[in-house]
Amino acid sequence: MNLETALRSLPPDPRIVVAGNHALPWHTVGLVDQTLDQYRLWVLNAPPGLPDRDGVTLETSFVGPGMRRSPRLSYVPSRLSMVPTLFETRLPPDAVVLHTTPPRDGKVSLGVEVNVLPSAVEAARRNGGLVIAQTNRDMPWTFGDAELSVDQVDLLVEADGPMPHAPVSVVDHDSATIGQLVAERVGDGSTIQAGIGAVPDATMHGLTGRRGLRVWTEMFSDSVLALERAGALDRAVPLTASFLFGSPELLEWVDGNHRVEMRRTEVTNSPALIARNPAMVSVNTALQVDLFAQANASRINARIHSGFGGQTDFIVGAMHSQGGQAFIALRSWHPKADCSTIVPLVDEPVTSFQMTAVVTEVGVAEIYGNDQREQARQLIDNAAHPSVREELREEAVALGLLQPPWGHP
Repeated sequence: MNLETALRSLPPDPRIVVAGNHALPWHTVGLVDQTLDQYRLWVLNAPPGLPDRDGVTLETSFVGPGMRRSPRLSYVPSRLSMVPTLFETRLPPDAVVLHTTPPRDGKVSLGVEVNVLPSAVEAARRNGGLVIAQTNRDMPWTFGDAELSVDQVDLLVEADGPMPHAPVSVVDHDSATIGQLVAERVGDGSTIQAGIGAVPDATMHGLTGRRGLRVWTEMFSDSVLALERAGALDRAVPLTASFLFGSPELLEWVDGNHRVEMRRTEVTNSPALIARNPAMVSVNTALQVDLFAQANASRINARIHSGFGGQTDFIVGAMHSQGGQAFIALRSWHPKADCSTIVPLVDEPVTSFQMTAVVTEVGVAEIYGNDQREQARQLIDNAAHPSVREELREEAVALGLLQPPWGHP
């Protein structure tokens, strides 16, 4: 059975789950779009360039730039840890398109993108669906849940090509300050959730002098490699992640490296499993934080910008970890919108709340353990941009959080 015949055997308007993030199998997605007039394309954090035309419904629980603002977007809100349950129940896939290594000893490896794909494959197999693997010699071989028996794959499509690489991250002054403030709160033996971007990079580079660190995260990039080379990581404990993105050097390092264990989302993002890690440190960001310490990290002017992702999973897990901390780290002033990121009351749906602290380049606002009035005072005095503090104090009075004189109820 060839690919065209297999695709045409799918039910009308089939749901096709495709490897997302930075491992999208572009060649096969193009063949799917050429073959099917109408289908539902489910991609997590889709990059630009997806088919976006009449007949294609773009489905996701985390909106990437390839779907953002599309009139054909169907956004299904879900914490990332719960997406596998969607595949089992409300959103069963009719087909799954993977991006893998070529077969070896009866297996392929999902390489840099495991995430929700194992659950999608299992759901498709249960329902008599189709599993397609686009094989690529440039995909690094990773272990753990990345390894998949070829018996679970119906069709192999060969399409070699270079993997995407992360641009070199430039750490500006504000990001460096935020990263240093977070790093100062992290002790030896902590477990780190590491993302990508200037603030996570600055945080990780601030930890090169620590020892015995562990990594349990959704994804990591080159900053983790820097910790490994600095001797900061506990060599007796594998690095656990669900997807990767970084430089060619990073991809070469993870290729065939048993130190790296790629796990499915149900494992990496389980709040219960996150909480088992000692001194779990979660660092996430937001678009806004209000005086009640509620964070909006998902929407702009009510339009979905991204989604819950794993932020809620990791904040809850870290807060339940023995000695754990959950930080929301962001600039005090949004450079594009030209406005304060610390606001009186978010007017968008809330992504997360009850973090340990909010960190900006201004300082650290201690949240957990303080009453709501002290939380508000901390956010105004220690995290907000100086130019908006007076206005925020006035709004805090209107919200019943402060009384003049400023700072103390």
